[in-house]
Amino acid sequence: MTGLKLFGRARSQANIVQSYLEELGVLYQFVLLNMGTGEHLQKSYLDLNPFGKVPGLQDGDFQLWESGAILLCLAEKYWSLSLYERSLQNQWIYFANATLGPPQFGDVENQESARFLKPLNAQFNTQTFLTGEALAVADIAVGATLVFATMLAGMNYGDYPAITNYVKRLSERPAYRKVTLKQL
Repeated sequence: MTGLKLFGRARSQANIVQSYLEELGVLYQFVLLNMGTGEHLQKSYLDLNPFGKVPGLQDGDFQLWESGAILLCLAEKYWSLSLYERSLQNQWIYFANATLGPPQFGDVENQESARFLKPLNAQFNTQTFLTGEALAVADIAVGATLVFATMLAGMNYGDYPAITNYVKRLSERPAYRKVTLKQL
């Protein structure tokens, strides 16, 4: 088996990284942690992530946690990106984690979410994916945030047809389906 290990639990941020690994076609081992029994709080896992949260990545001696950081690391390792391409990917991943996600899952009024969804919808009116016509790591982060908002917070993108189509496109991808269907 490969030296690349992804630690996580079902229906967690680990799914985002797992979907990306599947998109890349990279061999990895998924280590399912039983959060109910506290496996994520055992010393062996706390040595990887002292906060005991998932996901965690181990690649040989290298260890990393936080889904956004892991996505960026994997993109850097497996894709040849210029400085500006990397910066665009970073921008969208930071947007997903810091700007788009909190209003959809927190106590913030939906008006703030709508303020972000309008320009995002416009983005998908002009191109298939966030940075062009090809799927990129940024789509994994933003797409997962949008999909999770529909599943976990009951978010409805009916007023944003381009976002609805984008979410549908992403959820029909074989990598997404492989990861998601394992957990149903």
